[in-house]
Amino acid sequence: MAGGGGDLVSNKQVIFRDYVTGFPKESDMQLTSGGTIKLKVPEGSNNAILVKNLYLSCDPYMRILMKKGDDLITSYTPGSPVTGLGVGRVLDSRHPYFKEGDLVWGTTGWEEYSLITAPQGFFKIQNTDVPLSYYTGILGMPGLTAYAGFYEICAPKRRICFHFSSIRCSWSACWPIRKVVGLLCCWKCRKSRKVDLLKNKFGFDEAFNYKEEPDLNAALKRYFPDGIDIYFENVGGKMLDAVLLNMRVHGRIAACGMVSQYNLEKPEDVCNLMSIVYKRVSIKGFVVFDYYHLYSKFLEVVLPYIREGKITYVEDIVEGLENASAALVGLFSGQNVGKQVVVVARD
Repeated sequence: MAGGGGDLVSNKQVIFRDYVTGFPKESDMQLTSGGTIKLKVPEGSNNAILVKNLYLSCDPYMRILMKKGDDLITSYTPGSPVTGLGVGRVLDSRHPYFKEGDLVWGTTGWEEYSLITAPQGFFKIQNTDVPLSYYTGILGMPGLTAYAGFYEICAPKRRICFHFSSIRCSWSACWPIRKVVGLLCCWKCRKSRKVDLLKNKFGFDEAFNYKEEPDLNAALKRYFPDGIDIYFENVGGKMLDAVLLNMRVHGRIAACGMVSQYNLEKPEDVCNLMSIVYKRVSIKGFVVFDYYHLYSKFLEVVLPYIREGKITYVEDIVEGLENASAALVGLFSGQNVGKQVVVVARD
């Protein structure tokens, strides 16, 4: 239902204060409670939807948007709400596809209610037999990123896989791929308790605390004496440099981010690039939005694993917008264990 009028309600928001240098701080964002919003899509706002936000996702790419914009990125606007991926319920709609009551996920504001004027990047949630919060992670953008990087770019076979990341949700979508095609998976993280979690709960073949490994090249040779066939790149810097030395001939690298570089004023040098030539390594960068057209296919692959209990998935959930800034900042010091989610409302 659409139309004028509508109740006027308060709308808590997390406001981005100013451009960030170095590691982000909670003070770079500010919770406000003085705003109001009408619970109706305004007259003339064709194709817009009004969403009540339920769950918000904390993701490393959001740090990039805190920098002053350039030709490659569109930064957050100081004085405006932080934006990110979220799950919500449609309260009002002027869009032919989205109806009142629909559950959706897409890019929304860090606020209680969001008016989405261009919902083309939103997906209607059809499968509600799994937790809605999963659509911020394993069933949303991060999971689709893993699917695209592995299936579409790396094309895994019965060979070795090495996936570098902190504990985030993308590996949960990769894990069933490992089980199906018989890959050997190894993970790095920065805390020993996460090593135990990865090996003892999630069944990874190997995991190591990179903070305790002074020589990353030696560590990789120990874990992968025959070399690495596939590397999922989202760390960069020294990690990438060490991996290049240990890639096998005709190895494949899918690059979707370089989180170790996001807080640096000057990116680290990568010195082993000639390994790409010597070993004929294929590297392909990608952004997940290029693969949104595969979302239905992705769900067909991953949903059965979740329903059959073949995926062990962990969420790190905080309650309330008042804790959202701390949750986001905590990503960059490894505070979260599992997918970091902020609960705004549960219905």
